[in-house]
Amino acid sequence: MRIIVFFDLPVKTALERKIANRFRKALIKDGYQMLQLSVYSRIVRGRDAVQKHEKRLIAMLPEQGNVRCLEVTEKQYANMKLLIGTPKKQEKKVQNTQQLLLF
Repeated sequence: MRIIVFFDLPVKTALERKIANRFRKALIKDGYQMLQLSVYSRIVRGRDAVQKHEKRLIAMLPEQGNVRCLEVTEKQYANMKLLIGTPKKQEKKVQNTQQLLLF
């Protein structure tokens, strides 16, 4: 399974940028990888892990802005289509080893 986090945080002032950057760094430290700007995803093992990581996510939320969380299966994630642009190196590695991740 995967958790996908979407966020839109205010960045008009220096303090808001610092808070947004702190949130982004906390996501990376917790194992999330940037899918695109303000969209991060993380692989988890089962529903128990989803709940655990959602609690961690709630603990690191900033006071302002919008943050959304979506859980999807690996099959649903694999069906995602890239409509324009090129996949990142990390995405290519995961796609090439995807069968290994499923077993």
